[in-house]
Amino acid sequence: MEMTPQHGPVVLINVFTVEPARQQELVDLLILATDGFVLHARGFLGSTLHRSLDGTKVTMVARWRSAEDYQAMRGGREQTRLLERALTLARFEPGMYEVVKEFTPDE
Repeated sequence: MEMTPQHGPVVLINVFTVEPARQQELVDLLILATDGFVLHARGFLGSTLHRSLDGTKVTMVARWRSAEDYQAMRGGREQTRLLERALTLARFEPGMYEVVKEFTPDE
């Protein structure tokens, strides 16, 4: 199924680089943030959290109805506090994407 910006969500892919000894701490923080407020934010469609096998990366892939909904969620005090805490654990490279095409196997 092909998607266009008018008919599909945006995807935020955020790759965190972390010391292996702190990977689980970062995973726990991202779970706390997602369960605590992201899950209930307007326009949030779902996410997956990934950790690398070598311990150096954590990646969050989140689907949002729009970039504006994502930006609105980031404006709260609690969100800012948790983001600042995440920055003490890792550096990260966020990117906002539009879905061009989804590939699924034939059932």
